[in-house]
Amino acid sequence: MTSKELTEDAYALAEEMLAEPLPRRWAHSLGVAERARSLRPVLGADAELLEAAAILHDVGYSPGIAHTGFHPLDGARFLRERGFNEHVVRLVAHHSCALLEAEERGLRAELADSFPTEQPHLMDALIYCDMTTTPHGKPTTSDERVSEIVGRYGPDTIVGRFIQRAAPEIHAAVSRVRGQLASA
Repeated sequence: MTSKELTEDAYALAEEMLAEPLPRRWAHSLGVAERARSLRPVLGADAELLEAAAILHDVGYSPGIAHTGFHPLDGARFLRERGFNEHVVRLVAHHSCALLEAEERGLRAELADSFPTEQPHLMDALIYCDMTTTPHGKPTTSDERVSEIVGRYGPDTIVGRFIQRAAPEIHAAVSRVRGQLASA
């Protein structure tokens, strides 16, 4: 499969799984994929791979596959079962500091044992794309995005606690990617 075919398949699958049941999640995923396209100058050969992961990163929210309630794990399992590219599967599994949320949910060992992490520059790139895109698919800052997530879920919820713990790494990844873009 070519990288272009991978990306085309990713868009088709994400649309099938998210567009109708979760239109806001679909809008967010489209925005994240658009951000991924903006990173082409710094990603080179990995650009299509990142875009495929970006459009699929939240597929685990789809009602038909949301088994554990932890969307990175549910999405990665689904994609692996479908025979998707393993790099995409691992990026989906670990997107946006997912290990920290998995720890909050008692699923850290399950996630870490089932899905090795991906190359750090790709992990940073996906964090950048996800954490600088609003739930409606519009650009934002990582500070605003973290605040929005805490506000939406509450500071004392699993997601609220996780995102507050992850915030320093999220901001650092965004900063690293912005530095790469500035140097390109």
